[in-house]
Formats: sequence, C-alpha cells, structure tokens
Amino acid sequence: MAKPDHQFEIKFFEGVLKHNPDYPEVIELLGGLYTKEGRVDEGLRMDRKLVRLAPDNPVAHYNLACSLALKRRKADAVRALRRAVETGYRDLDWLREDPDLASLRDYAAFLEIEAELVRVKIQAKPPVGQS
Repeated sequence: MAKPDHQFEIKFFEGVLKHNPDYPEVIELLGGLYTKEGRVDEGLRMDRKLVRLAPDNPVAHYNLACSLALKRRKADAVRALRRAVETGYRDLDWLREDPDLASLRDYAAFLEIEAELVRVKIQAKPPVGQS
C-alpha cells in the first residue's frame, strides 16, 4: 500500500501559519504531518514551538517526546514524556503501542514512567462493588 501524501495539507497549514504563527492547533497538526512525511526535524521544531506556546498541554509534551525519541535522544525524550505525565497525560495503552516511542521501550527511565502510569490507572479505578 502506498504511503499517503500529505503535501497538500502541509502546504495549506504552512500558509495558515504564515498568517497566524502562534496558532496552536495548526502547529500541532503541522508537526504531526511533518513527522508522518519523515521530516522529523521540522516536526521537532513544531513540537518545541507548541510546548513554548502551551506549556501545560500534556499532548504537546507527549508529541515532543515522540519527536525526540525518533531522533534517538532518549534522555530528552524521557524528560518530555515525564512532563507530559506531570501535566496530565494518561493514555497508558497508546504509550505502550506508539511506534514513535519504540527506541525507548527498553530504557529504564521510560519503564519508570510506564510503571507510574500503571499506578495512576489503578488508583483511578473505584474499588470493586463501588461506582
């Protein structure tokens, strides 16, 4: 199956960003599109910009972690991932499956974050017999 071509969307969102350079939703979308197209450095640039604009956005930090992991910058990726969790990221299942984080799977600091999310998930469940 052919890889989707995201050039139209990239050009469109680049145009939007020229007129409104601090549009967080567009920055997030463009970062993801760049990464899907293998333009990881440009995706990383967008992720960093988004974190500066929205420092309390857990998805922004998570996306930054993904870009850093793709660049094999494990320590930086884990720092960003830890910040994502600190600001509210809770999707344990996706954290475990996300191919962008594959380079971190055997990294001790990543495993600590994974264990922390497991603890949070367990604590969030009501006791049996209660709702």
